[in-house]
Amino acid sequence: MRGIQIQQYVDGPLDLTVSSLPQPTPTPDQYTIAIHATATNFFDLLQIRGKYQHQPPLPWVAGSEFSGVVTATPSSRAGKGTKYNVGDAVFGAAQGGYATHVCAKEEQLKPVPKGWGFFEAAGLFVTMPTSYAGLVTRCNLKSGDWVLVHAAAGGVGLAAVQIAKALGATVIATAGTPHKRAVAKRFGADYTVDYRAEDWPLQVKKLTPKGRGADIVYDPVGLIDKSTKCIAWNGRLLVVGFAGGPIEKVATNKMLLKNISVVGLHWGAFAVNEDSVVSQVWEELFKLFESKKVVGTNYTDKEYIGLEDVPEALRALGSRDTWGKVVVKVPQEGVSKL
Repeated sequence: MRGIQIQQYVDGPLDLTVSSLPQPTPTPDQYTIAIHATATNFFDLLQIRGKYQHQPPLPWVAGSEFSGVVTATPSSRAGKGTKYNVGDAVFGAAQGGYATHVCAKEEQLKPVPKGWGFFEAAGLFVTMPTSYAGLVTRCNLKSGDWVLVHAAAGGVGLAAVQIAKALGATVIATAGTPHKRAVAKRFGADYTVDYRAEDWPLQVKKLTPKGRGADIVYDPVGLIDKSTKCIAWNGRLLVVGFAGGPIEKVATNKMLLKNISVVGLHWGAFAVNEDSVVSQVWEELFKLFESKKVVGTNYTDKEYIGLEDVPEALRALGSRDTWGKVVVKVPQEGVSKL
């Protein structure tokens, strides 16, 4: 196979190279998948530098999210039947997504939704359940809520915009450029605000009924403290991440004065601590996927084709030149449909 192997940590994505590698050897409980598209993530940028919380022993193949076709099923299930069969289209996440082939366990895979292609499906596994579980499981989103989504043109942000709209909310999206605000509108946001403006909390309040503020704030950036200025009574502030850099400190008296709830989301930990939620979230998401109320959030301003384009795709992601999910098509020999 071909892939991007990390033999030593690099300074940045443009130092990555594609090489010929042995086919991956699955463990008895793993499927083998021929990758047709691979998605980039911010944690990939940390991992290739040796700065992520999960660092495999060197050497290892970079990347995580992908979509493709099952080429081999787990040997431990021979003669017993498997959830996926050879030839099935799947998407998922497992170490080694920047390659032509990858091995993954059953719980790391999902079927490509009906009517979806590999390119669309490659970026679903991380962003979509993060946004659904944050809004619904943690914040109890209901029809009629006003939802403020920060960094709304990012991968999780656009997922949150669509999910909130599909469930009957009114969405205010923040983004730092006119183009990104236009993207958020295209994916369903009712209103947009420039979070670089000093008075953005006031702008948000003015948009809401009687200036009461947003019922839910979805924050993957680190704007919780300022968002307390535009949160409604009984509002819910959702901490998704700190893409803006520093981890915030928030005065707890602000929570008291407005009856605010501040909740966090660690989607990856549900599988260990509350596994039943994982299946519930995916069941509801597939309803939204197959009805097309929620669609892929793939960046389309530029096309990335082939593993050789992964370094530039990662560079663009890291410099925040992109929106949505940056997905790279991975042509398979003899197969043209992506």
